[in-house]
Amino acid sequence: MYPERVTLYEVGPRDGLQNESAQLSVDDKVRLIGKLAGAGLTRIEIGSFVRPDWIPQLADTDKVAGRLKPGPRYAALVPNRTGL
Repeated sequence: MYPERVTLYEVGPRDGLQNESAQLSVDDKVRLIGKLAGAGLTRIEIGSFVRPDWIPQLADTDKVAGRLKPGPRYAALVPNRTGL
């Protein structure tokens, strides 16, 4: 009935930060994601490619992605073709 294996994705850098009133810097986001990776997480959703006027906390996802160290499998939410 249940699968033999499941894959868990950490979504805090996207889902958690998008609702915060304060906006973290790129440095802080990269540091947070690095700590999650250092804790052994292997799948991390780092942000979302959405309109910055809708979710300004994620407006710099491209900059964050460009500064991450190899290791985990990183993902980002792309809700439509414009974000792609």
